[in-house]
Amino acid sequence: MKHLPWIFALAAVVWLVSGLRAPKDTTFAYHDFGRLPVVFNGRLQPFDSLARNSLLQIRNKQSMRDATEKRTLSATEWAVEVMMRPDMANERKAFRIDHPDLKGQLKLAMDANESTGEDGKHYSWNQLMPSWEEVQKQSEAAPEDASKHSAYDRAVLKLRNAMGLYAMLQATLQPPRSTNFAADIAAYQASIPAGTDALRNRLSGRPFDTNALIAVLDYCQQFLPLSTMRAPLIVPPHHPELARDQWMKLGDALFEPGISPRLLRQIMGQENISDAEYRDLITKAGTGKLHPAVLQYAKLTEAYRGGQTTTFNQLVAAQLAEYSSTFGTEIRKTTREQAYNDFQPFLKSMTLYAVAFLLAAAYWFTFADWTRRSAFALISVAFLVHSVALITRMWLEGRPPVTNLYSSAIFIGWGAIGLGLLLESIWKNAIGLATGAVLGFTTLVVAHNLSLGGDTLEMLQAVLDTNFWLATHVIIVTLGYSATYFAGFLSVLYVVLGLATRALTPDMARGLTRMVYGILCFATLASFVGTVLGGIWADQSWGRFWGWDPKENGALIIVLWNALILHVRWGGLAKERGIHLLTIGGNIVTSWSWFGTNLLGIGLHSYGFMSAAFWWLAAFAISQIVLILLGWTIPQSGWRSFKSPATPSPAPPTGGTLKPAA
Repeated sequence: MKHLPWIFALAAVVWLVSGLRAPKDTTFAYHDFGRLPVVFNGRLQPFDSLARNSLLQIRNKQSMRDATEKRTLSATEWAVEVMMRPDMANERKAFRIDHPDLKGQLKLAMDANESTGEDGKHYSWNQLMPSWEEVQKQSEAAPEDASKHSAYDRAVLKLRNAMGLYAMLQATLQPPRSTNFAADIAAYQASIPAGTDALRNRLSGRPFDTNALIAVLDYCQQFLPLSTMRAPLIVPPHHPELARDQWMKLGDALFEPGISPRLLRQIMGQENISDAEYRDLITKAGTGKLHPAVLQYAKLTEAYRGGQTTTFNQLVAAQLAEYSSTFGTEIRKTTREQAYNDFQPFLKSMTLYAVAFLLAAAYWFTFADWTRRSAFALISVAFLVHSVALITRMWLEGRPPVTNLYSSAIFIGWGAIGLGLLLESIWKNAIGLATGAVLGFTTLVVAHNLSLGGDTLEMLQAVLDTNFWLATHVIIVTLGYSATYFAGFLSVLYVVLGLATRALTPDMARGLTRMVYGILCFATLASFVGTVLGGIWADQSWGRFWGWDPKENGALIIVLWNALILHVRWGGLAKERGIHLLTIGGNIVTSWSWFGTNLLGIGLHSYGFMSAAFWWLAAFAISQIVLILLGWTIPQSGWRSFKSPATPSPAPPTGGTLKPAA
């Protein structure tokens, strides 16, 4: 048994290492294509991240099971189809719709039907497009205040956003309804010199070639949607030293050598521009060159549409080689981010935390030390993966570890696991391991659900764009959250084990109480210092140290609540059970400060109302209140761990009979 912890640790490492291998493409080089850089949501990322985040928002998953072909498509393969073969992608049932009223309103099949391939949950673009106007109408009827949205409103708005995202992907690499983009570009490029000359001659009153002008204007009108739609920036700047905001949409790159969109709209009577700008646009028309990346993507599209696997793969390899020589930093970043995406470190950590919790819990009932040591080994491995993933996110984002709600959930879990390992190294009773594993697993589940909203490495708002305060105020406050939660879950353990099991021995109860006291001292200090630093940041950003903002109030409530618990302990106003019940209340206070204040829709820290988050938050608060009430109303003599064992009846004397008493 003494070697079992090493076996568990080795098995975990082997499992993790096996996940480091990059997927091998057997046909088209989807994985290599996923490394190509693109700028979206203000940051440079690989096509792989754009595809994963898009499919998450549309389908709630990072892959897609095709029931007809009996295979699973990666997010990048799905996105390539959407961008290059929309006729094929539009038949795939990528959109998930769960609300029955919305399905009925859009006249969609609600029940699974194996013969037609319907599962009653997923629908294709072609099934939804006839109802696009109805979706728009229903979404516009939803209240502006997100807190007043019904479940139907949320379903409609989610579908509208998903359809808009899908339409954006369709227009990323080629115009809608294009049948031969490479040929169109070649003809457009050939039409630019004569067409722009004809335009200048026409505007100056000289004779001009009508056919040449019509030809170039026809192509400009065909490409105009690519310039006006919101789309990823896939065309790099002409010079590598230019910033990422110099990357272009495909549509903007198409207009660069010819007639600008503003000039085209002015010619069509859709926009008025000043005479000076008008003359400048006329002078520049037809003087540029088409960016090589545009031609490269057009060739890629046609190779994919034609099923030319070898040509497609060679073009992808050539484009990666070209970018590696001119945009080496960008390619290194996209390569590492894609590897991070493939590995899915937080999902793997979550799995190890779950197994470790079971082993730690088994220790309390069997007292077999190998279970405790095995749990310690697994959590140590998972914590290492968790830490490396956090560092990787910091490197990819160029920021400290906490920048949004998603990263705060990851960091809170990381801090809790660190505390658990520290406590286990001191007490060696599996309590720290179990509590840390529960918090690590739970916060990673929260993070996963937050990731369904889109890119988790999004750019920061301007007021938050300061690494100093993100590295001080935010980290210290978040460590305060971790510590307060950890103390609260130790107290939950105290109540649950005490009420329902005989595992809460007097020694364990005293150990739990000492742990809670020590962690609360740290939590109070971290919360107080973090709150003061937040006030200094607010003074620099908004000109006031304190404004009674809901988030500021939430931070203050944590400090006051923890200080209250410490004072009632020092003053002897509450004993062991009372301290634990008050500490459970800290879970509610911390959840309100961390999540609740962000859902109010008011204040400088509001991220907007999220119904699902609200109900989960309410359910968690109710569960903590129930535990407090149970622990308070049931006297400790009624707790299973504190009940005296029943005295067995004496055995009758041997060799005689029992006579009734006189």
